[in-house]
Amino acid sequence: MRAFRQLQVGFSARLAGLYAGIFVMSGIQLPFFPVWLKAKGLDPQMIGMVLAAPHVARLIAVPLVARIADRREALRAAIIAASFLGTAGYALVGLADGAGAILIAYALASLALTPVMPLAETYALKGLTARGRAYGPVRLWGSVAFILGTFAAGFAADTMAARNLIWLIAAASLISSLTALTLAPLAAGAAPAPSAATPRKSLLRDPAFIAVLMAASLIQSSHAVYYGFSALAWRGGGLDGTTIAALWGLGVVAEIVLFAVSGRLPPFLRPTMLLTLGAAGAALRWAAMALDPPTFALPWLQLLHAASFGATHLGALGFVSRYAPPGQGATAQGYLAIAVGVTTAGATGLSGWLYGSFGNGAYAAMALAAVAGGAFAQFAQRTSREAAL
Repeated sequence: MRAFRQLQVGFSARLAGLYAGIFVMSGIQLPFFPVWLKAKGLDPQMIGMVLAAPHVARLIAVPLVARIADRREALRAAIIAASFLGTAGYALVGLADGAGAILIAYALASLALTPVMPLAETYALKGLTARGRAYGPVRLWGSVAFILGTFAAGFAADTMAARNLIWLIAAASLISSLTALTLAPLAAGAAPAPSAATPRKSLLRDPAFIAVLMAASLIQSSHAVYYGFSALAWRGGGLDGTTIAALWGLGVVAEIVLFAVSGRLPPFLRPTMLLTLGAAGAALRWAAMALDPPTFALPWLQLLHAASFGATHLGALGFVSRYAPPGQGATAQGYLAIAVGVTTAGATGLSGWLYGSFGNGAYAAMALAAVAGGAFAQFAQRTSREAAL
């Protein structure tokens, strides 16, 4: 019994290390990769195209790699292989010169890295469930690491040339790969394979389900200008890297707080209501950002990340998990991931043109996308089969 408890602690600690490795890289890459792209001479339109590459790559790589790693024995190996290939991809990005070469190199890196997170989630749920441990306390370390990574990158952006930031990202990717090597095998104590799925109903012909896909996709993709150009705009407005990191970190803290209390939300905040709340928060946030708000207002707007991202994420996952017929949960979640990926890819590509043409006024288009997402959420609430949704 004592040995089994030690195995439990070891598995969770190693998994927490993996999440920390993945998200410390994200905390560096998301805000400051666009800064590096600009330092390499890319214009806003090309930056938007480069940033759209992972969303397109996800549609190709995730289903293919997931099929290969479907057997539980292959999950750990697939995570390790994809992580190291992604690190090599970032090294290739750093060596690339010219917009076209950077786009190709980043697309290759994205093909390797985009399956890592869904593979890690599958590995985590199988391993933690088999060992009787909760997912949330382990996953929390990823969000903490994201904030730490953002602050570290913000400090680095103030002390090193912007053209060298890519090597900070590559180093973080290497650390993430090394944490993958520490993962414990799933074979001992892994959950048994699920039984065959029940016959499928056509979710893609269900108006409520389609409406939720549209709502989640539009609201989440409305973050495109923020993800791609907020750091550039704030840096151009005189904010230093540490301040930018603090603003990004504040948004993640707000998201963490919502996730921490999500099990105690009042009953009226059912999934479609959470989607509506997410749409309202996003619309308010982006409308205010379009007005080029003063610096003192930015922390308050960042707190709306709990609604624009957090509530939308909880609402979409909650609806899909409850609404899907037995045996179709994974299929339904796959539809959601693909819908969000496709829409975000398009919005990210478009955001480059919008920001290049209108500056912060590009956020107005994001506000309109959020409003449209809210309308779809309300339609889903009226047409869903269950009142609890």
